Amino acid sequence: MHQIWPAEHARPLDDEALERLYTYPAGKPWLAVNFVASADGAVEVGGLARPLSTPPDRKVLQLGSDLADVLLIGATTAMVEGFRGVHPDEHTLARRRRHGLADVPPTAVVTSGRGLPPDAPVITRARVPTVVLTCASAPAPVRRAWQDAGADVVVAGEDTVDLAAAVSALTSRGLRRIDCEGGAHLFGALTAAGLVDELRLTVSPLLTAGPAGRIAAGPPVPPTDLRLASAVAEDDTLLLRYLVRPDRRPGPGAAVDDDGDA
Repeated sequence: MHQIWPAEHARPLDDEALERLYTYPAGKPWLAVNFVASADGAVEVGGLARPLSTPPDRKVLQLGSDLADVLLIGATTAMVEGFRGVHPDEHTLARRRRHGLADVPPTAVVTSGRGLPPDAPVITRARVPTVVLTCASAPAPVRRAWQDAGADVVVAGEDTVDLAAAVSALTSRGLRRIDCEGGAHLFGALTAAGLVDELRLTVSPLLTAGPAGRIAAGPPVPPTDLRLASAVAEDDTLLLRYLVRPDRRPGPGAAVDDDGDA
């Protein structure tokens, strides 16, 4: 890989330098969102993000979860992508222990109750209990079924999931480095709530056309100003890191009433 921005830091990157570039800031909560999109802006191919991914994208996506305290994901994305939580290999375990992190980060799934069955792989096949972030309107039998299946159920909000309260619940558990891996409606709602600190965007060297959506979806919000923090290139793939300008982000209060969508 080769860092091409900032220009004064242009250089080849070995694995250690790439890890430093993607390490979460120390000493404060941080929510980073990871997405891959085609060069013409498609967020999926055939309903899945996986066909857009490239080896460089997978490497930085791995870094995002390896260095995080928790993965945040919408229920629809978890189901569509067959997500089953993090199952670390020896390399991931060594990296996490080197950074003083728990061996396995939990997954936090946002759902209003409609799109997450109790036998979802993200609950039943996870190595550590999955955190289900839901709302009071989710039927009590469904919430009990999640708990019976091994999930840690957190109620945040009444009729919809209050994302500010949900993120606060994670940080209060010591899960301060949050790696969000989709979907588009969850990203849109997090942006509207002013909760996003960083966007990690991979531009995949593909043209797809078709009806695919964008990486953030939902009601319009005031534009959020970003600052390009780094650009890395390898094998025609462009890896961008944008930081949200803290004085120019939308205000709090957004909620999500679907399941994060894919």
